[in-house]
Amino acid sequence: MRIGELAALVGVSTRTVRHYHHQGILPEPERLSNGYREYRLRDAVALARIRRLTELGLSLDEIRDVLADDRGRELREVLAELDADLARQQRAIAAKRERLAELLQEADLGPDSAVSPRMAEVLRGLPASGSDFAEFDRGFLGVVDTGADPADRAALGDLFRLLAEPEAAERTRAIYTRLDEIAEADTDDPRVAALARDLAAHLPGELASAMVASLDDSEHGRWLDALSRELPAAQAEVFRQVVALLRERV
Repeated sequence: MRIGELAALVGVSTRTVRHYHHQGILPEPERLSNGYREYRLRDAVALARIRRLTELGLSLDEIRDVLADDRGRELREVLAELDADLARQQRAIAAKRERLAELLQEADLGPDSAVSPRMAEVLRGLPASGSDFAEFDRGFLGVVDTGADPADRAALGDLFRLLAEPEAAERTRAIYTRLDEIAEADTDDPRVAALARDLAAHLPGELASAMVASLDDSEHGRWLDALSRELPAAQAEVFRQVVALLRERV
């Protein structure tokens, strides 16, 4: 058989056959005196097996390992691992579908619908309009929530939930207003230090501890740098001073 006949017999393209040759998972047959490859039934059997394994989701590296063991013992091991991976994917998909079902039940799907249920509760309790910093804070909390490990999102939402309770939310609104007022101020404006003290005092103890601890986390400790880059200078200075105050407090 020529390469085109082999490919047609197994149901793949000639380009795929050449790719398998190049990857070393399908041995190339010897060329005839005229320069053409001559494929035999054993080549078709090997190619058909490769196609079946790719359809099962195995990578080419995994297929190469499987084909190196003709007795099939490694194949069973690889397929068991693949089955476990698929089971994990099914659980993840089921969790996503549950979240989508919750979203579809909401009458008004706003931007906050993209966050976890716990963080959505927090955002619903925080001041939502009339403040530029409030809008920034909502977006920032959404990014923090999305970037968190799924297993940690509920605990993260619980840390911020105290800020969304009615009495605390009013204090939050006042702080947002004061942050808006210093947007064009210099970093040495006396309002900066006063606002930093009030904001540090406003943050619940567990949230303050978590914020300080996160700064020492190489993966999740970049939030202060991100705020410093995104916020006006005076607002960024408020948060730098808040962190210093929280470190003393913690």
